[in-house]
Amino acid sequence: MPEFLVLDMIPESYQPTPRQRQHRALVRHRQYLQGRITSVRSKIRHILSNYNADRKDLFSANCGPAYFKEVRLSDVDRFVMKQLWAEWLDHVAQRLAVSKKLKAFVAKAPQREAEARAILKTAPGVGTVTAEVVLSELGDISRFRNAKTVCAYAGLVPVVRQSGEKKSKDLKITKQGSGLLRWALVEAAWRLVRESPKWAALFARLRQRSGKKRAIVAVARKLLCVLSAMLRTSTPYQIVTTQTPAPQTTRKKLVRISKADQTTTPVTPAPDQTTTPVTPAPDQTTTPVTSAPQTTRKKSVRTSTPDQTTTPVTPAPRTTRKKLIRTAAPDQTTTPETASRTTRKKLIRTSIADQTTTPETTPRATREKSTRAATPEQTTTPETTPRTTRERMLRTSIPDQTTTM
Repeated sequence: MPEFLVLDMIPESYQPTPRQRQHRALVRHRQYLQGRITSVRSKIRHILSNYNADRKDLFSANCGPAYFKEVRLSDVDRFVMKQLWAEWLDHVAQRLAVSKKLKAFVAKAPQREAEARAILKTAPGVGTVTAEVVLSELGDISRFRNAKTVCAYAGLVPVVRQSGEKKSKDLKITKQGSGLLRWALVEAAWRLVRESPKWAALFARLRQRSGKKRAIVAVARKLLCVLSAMLRTSTPYQIVTTQTPAPQTTRKKLVRISKADQTTTPVTPAPDQTTTPVTPAPDQTTTPVTSAPQTTRKKSVRTSTPDQTTTPVTPAPRTTRKKLIRTAAPDQTTTPETASRTTRKKLIRTSIADQTTTPETTPRATREKSTRAATPEQTTTPETTPRTTRERMLRTSIPDQTTTM
């Protein structure tokens, strides 16, 4: 031991200041007197209950020794009642004197102690008695490294029994340290769970898992951690409200409404063309058409010349082939025909005199529908085509036009 002391390997023990020792003496003596008062009152009620004469207002000013005379007690019980009543009055007078002395002692407190006392009283469930017990038993809060050491000092941590790497679980608390501090924290915890909804929810969750007694001890330990943090940071108790985040959505709904005079037309430019938005002529009326519910097809609107106006058309039912409708001259009206189920592709080409028709190969597509319109006087009306495995394409051109895909 002397060698360890010379090497400075023995930690110093905490020595409370004279003021802290006086504070502890007053607080503990007050607690002793309160315990004696409670014990004497219980004995008096027990004797009266044997004669079925106990009352709620037994210790009020309107009752007392005058009421004892009305009760038919035995000589021995009456003698014991007189002794207990005198003891109760004596303890009440002593407690009153100690309370006055404690108030005078608190009035002479230094500024740091007064601030700590005011901070503790801001916590819910903590009154004058609890604040005095915490301050007197903990002393200087800076001597604790963290909240765990504070809880261990109060004896609110579970017992650890370990052999090698195995640890025992679900053990009781150590109950080391000040029993008065644990009693004050548990009583404050009971008041706290009745007054604060947040602490009540914590107590209900712990009670479901561990039972009522362990739950209240856990709440008392958490309260001690909060109080020690308040003393260390000199911060009063604050209720932090957390905002509940809005539920996450996995889809987005986008609603677009266009006016009657506006026309939004995506234009796919040809090699020799310049992409320009198309404005409808005065005689034309553009009617927006409501698209079908969620589909897996694409609608592509293509305009060949600047004088053409494209009107969006409601998509036809799901098909596996592509319908291509092309009309060139203003006086022509092209109507797609209903094709029967075939195994080959039919291409019908009609040409006027001096027309040149160039056959082209249409690439196979299963996703795209393309509708092309020409001048304002033309009317293109797609018809519903049943599900087929091949397609029929009708092309009509005039001598001055060349159809190119």
